[in-house]
Amino acid sequence: MTVKRITATLNAPSIPDLRAFYEDLFGLTPQMDLGWLLTLDADAHTPAQVNLATSGGEGTPVPELSIEVDDAEIYAEKARALGYDILYGPERESWGVQRFMLHDPAGNLINVMSHL
Repeated sequence: MTVKRITATLNAPSIPDLRAFYEDLFGLTPQMDLGWLLTLDADAHTPAQVNLATSGGEGTPVPELSIEVDDAEIYAEKARALGYDILYGPERESWGVQRFMLHDPAGNLINVMSHL
């Protein structure tokens, strides 16, 4: 079991406005654009990313964090075994990930995903 990446996700009422802010001020560039979710990163050699999102996809709310793991299904099983409630998924999504969502003990919504 390996955590590959942790990415903050910001609620973005207007992705173009936030995109301009992060591009202009920090020089971040688009890595992935799904319309409702835009991932920006610094460059290929810097593992710094931020997501800007109007929704969490498939009608889900915007999560505070996305944690990429090697196998989302294994982490979902572990979450259940530890007594955590899974709010969504695990689901295979049309944009090429398998994911589930749950709250951490402080109430933050966490999106746990792996690329298919």
